Amino acid sequence: MISTINRLQDALSDAGQSSLQLPQIAVVGSQSCGKSSVLENFVGRDFLPRGSGIVTRRPLILQLHHADAEYGEFLHCRGKKFTDFEEIRQEIEAETRRITGSNKGISPIPINLRIYSPNVLNLTLVDLPGITKVPVGDQPRDIEYQIRDMIMQYICQKNCLILAVTPANTDLANSDALKLAKDVDPQGQRTIGVITMLDLMDKGTDAREILENRLLPLRRGYIGLVNRSQKDIDGKKDIQAALIAEKNFFLSHPSYRDMSNRMGTPYLQRRLNQQLTKHIRDSLPALHSQLQCQLASISKEVETYKLYDSDDAIGRTKALIKLVQHLAGDVEKLIEGSADEVDTVSLSGGARINRIFHERFPYELLKMKCDESKLRQEIAYAIRNIHGVRTGLFTPDMAFQAIVKKQISQLKVPCFEFVDMVSKELVSTVYECINKLSSFPKLRDEIERIVTTEIGEQESTCRNQISLLIDMQLAYINTNHEDFIGFAHAQNTCNRSDNKTVAGSGPQQVIHRGWLTVTNISIIAKDYWFVLTAESLCWFKDDEETEKRYMLLLDNLKIRDVDKGFMSSKFAFALFNTESRNVYKDHRFLELSCNSQEELDSWKSSMLRAGIYPEEVAVHTLDNGAPQKFTDPQLERQVETIRNLVVSYMSIMHKTVKDLMPKAIMHLMINSVKEFISSELLAQLYAVGDCSALMDESPEQRQRRQKVLSIHAALKAALTIIGEISTSNHSSPLNHSQSRTQSCSTTLPKKVTASKSRTRGRAPPIPIHADPSGRGPACVPRRPAPAIPASTK
Repeated sequence: MISTINRLQDALSDAGQSSLQLPQIAVVGSQSCGKSSVLENFVGRDFLPRGSGIVTRRPLILQLHHADAEYGEFLHCRGKKFTDFEEIRQEIEAETRRITGSNKGISPIPINLRIYSPNVLNLTLVDLPGITKVPVGDQPRDIEYQIRDMIMQYICQKNCLILAVTPANTDLANSDALKLAKDVDPQGQRTIGVITMLDLMDKGTDAREILENRLLPLRRGYIGLVNRSQKDIDGKKDIQAALIAEKNFFLSHPSYRDMSNRMGTPYLQRRLNQQLTKHIRDSLPALHSQLQCQLASISKEVETYKLYDSDDAIGRTKALIKLVQHLAGDVEKLIEGSADEVDTVSLSGGARINRIFHERFPYELLKMKCDESKLRQEIAYAIRNIHGVRTGLFTPDMAFQAIVKKQISQLKVPCFEFVDMVSKELVSTVYECINKLSSFPKLRDEIERIVTTEIGEQESTCRNQISLLIDMQLAYINTNHEDFIGFAHAQNTCNRSDNKTVAGSGPQQVIHRGWLTVTNISIIAKDYWFVLTAESLCWFKDDEETEKRYMLLLDNLKIRDVDKGFMSSKFAFALFNTESRNVYKDHRFLELSCNSQEELDSWKSSMLRAGIYPEEVAVHTLDNGAPQKFTDPQLERQVETIRNLVVSYMSIMHKTVKDLMPKAIMHLMINSVKEFISSELLAQLYAVGDCSALMDESPEQRQRRQKVLSIHAALKAALTIIGEISTSNHSSPLNHSQSRTQSCSTTLPKKVTASKSRTRGRAPPIPIHADPSGRGPACVPRRPAPAIPASTK
C-alpha cells in the first residue's frame, strides 16, 4: 500500500499535480524538538542537515523503501544513486539553497527523497520546518506565520496523519505541535503523539501520565523516545548503539519498565507503518473517485490538444480547417440562440440584437415624432407659400406632399443609428467567438481583421440599401394605400389625441410586469412590483399582486430620461403630466429606476406600446417669441386636414419601416457575415500566404498544452497504479507476538459470530478486550477447566 502511494506521489509530482490529497504522515514540531533525530533513527543513518536556528527550510518528502541494497535517490536527480549519506545531506542543503537562497528564508516547494535500505519499513513522511517564534538574522518578520501557513497546508488535508513531536522537558500544554494539531483535528482522530528526550527529564519526574494517554488524550495515543544528545551527535555515535541504549533505558527505568514493549524507535516505526497502511486502504476509494473526476474535467481539453501537432504541417492545416469550422458554428449558434452553454446572467448574441430590433429601434423611431405645434406651423407655412399672393379656396395637396416627404427624409437618421447599433452588437458577438482562438494569436488577429473588414463592408452596403428604401418611399406617395384615411375622411375627423390604444390588446391586457424603484416620493427609495396595462400603471407591495399601493391613469402622461447620478448604479426615467398636474399626490413627476440598461429599454418600449411617448421638444414660436396662433378659420381647417393626412400616412410609414429595417439588416448584414465566415473565410486566410505560420501557438498556450497533457498522462498512470492494487496487499510483517495478536483479532470475531445461534441459552462467548497499547483487540485465553475428582470419574 505504501509503495503504491509512493508511486502515485512520484507520478503526480512529475506533472506538478500537488492538489491531490494523498495519504501521508506530516512530522510537526518546534525547533530542536528532535524531529530530525527521529527520522534518522528510522533510517539508521545521519543524513539530515544539522545546525542552529531553522535547518529544515523546505518540506522534505521522505519515502522509505525496504530493500536489500542501501542507497538514496532524489526526484530532481533521477537515475543518480547516492550511496554515501553524507552526500545526501549535502544535496539537501544545496537544493534548499537553490530555491531559498543563503539566508534563513523558507519555501513550500518540497524536496522528494527516497531511501532504500534493509533496515527500514515502507513508510512515507513529510518533514516540515520547525515552528519558530522570533525571526533570526535576515529572516522576514512574519517567519512564524509563514511556517504556520506551510504546516497548515499539509495537516489540514483529511488524508494526512499528524506526527506531533514534543520534547519531554517542556510542558505538554504549551506544545506548539499539539496546538496546531488540535486546531485541524479537534477530536484527535489523525494525531499521533511522540514524546522525545525522556532521558532529560528531572530526577523524580516522569511522563507516564502522558504516555498512558491520560493527560491530553489522543485517539492514536503517545509513544516515548530517547534521542541522541548533541554530544553523541558531535561524537558520531552510531545510531544502532543509540537504539540499544534507548531500549535499555526503557527496560531499566522503573516508570517505563512495564510499557517498554510500546516505547522506542522500532515500535514507533512499526506503528506508523501499520497506521499508514490502514489509513491508505481506507482512503483508496475516495482517492480513486477524485482521480476520475480530475481526469474527466480535463478530458475534453485534452481531446482538442490531441488534434494539433506543432511539428506536422498537414496536422496544422487540418487544425486550421477545424478551427474555422468551429468558429462558423459558434457564430451561428450564438446568433440563432442554440449555443452549447446558455448564459443565465445577461443577454448575449442574438438576444441582444433582438432587443435592438424590437425595443431600441421603435423607441428611437418614435422619438422622431414632431411636436404638434411645430407640425401645424410647418403646414401653415407650406399652405400659405403654395397659395402665394392669392387666397386659396381649397386645401392644396402639395402641402401634404411637402410635409410628408420632409417627415420621411427624417427617418434616415434613426434608421442609420439602427444600423450602427446592430453593427456594434454583431462585432461584439463575433469577437466573443474569435477570442476562443487566443491559443493562436496570429490566426486570431488575422481572422479579426478579415471579419471586421467584412462587417464594415456589409454595413456600408446595408446603409446604401436602407437609403435606397427611403428614397423609394419619397419617390411615390401612395395615397391609395388601404390604411390611408384620404382627404374626405380627414376633413370630417376631429383632432383626436387618444393615441394610446394598444394594437390587438384589450384595455386590461398586461403589457409589462417587473420590479422598479421609486426614488422621489420618500426619503428612502423603495422597490415595488409594477404592472403596466393599456389604461393604467399600478404598483404593488410584492409580486403576489395582492396589496395594491397605487393606480396611475395613463392620460396625458409622457416619459423623459433622467441622468444617472454620480454614485448611482441605477438606470432611471420619469413620468410626468403634460398638463402640469401632479402625477402622484404632491409630486409633479414620478421617478423610477431599474438595475440594467436592458430593463430600462424594455420598460421604455412597453411605455410606447401603452401610448406613453417621450418628452417632446419645446413649442416653436414666432420671431417675437409668442406661440403661433391661427386667426384665419379657413387656414386653421386646412392645417387640421393636412395634419390628419400626414399623421395617417406617417403611421403607415412607421409600420413599414419597423417591419422592413430588421429584415433588411438581417439579410444584408447578419446573414451575409455568417455566410462569409462559413464559406469564404478559409479562402481569405489561404490568400494571406503562409497558413502554417498562422497556427503558431502562443508561449502561454504551448506551456498550457504541455502541462495539461502531462497532467492527463499522470492521472491515467495514477489510476493504473491504483487498479493494480490487490485486496491481498498487507503491511510489512511485525514481530511474532504482534502477528499472533493480529491473527487472533481478525479470525476470532468470525467464529464468535458463527456460533451465536449455537450458544443461545448458554453462557455468553468469551469477550475480546482492547489492548491498552493501541495495537488492536487481543485474544483472551479461556480459563483452564478444573480437575475432575477420581471418584466422579
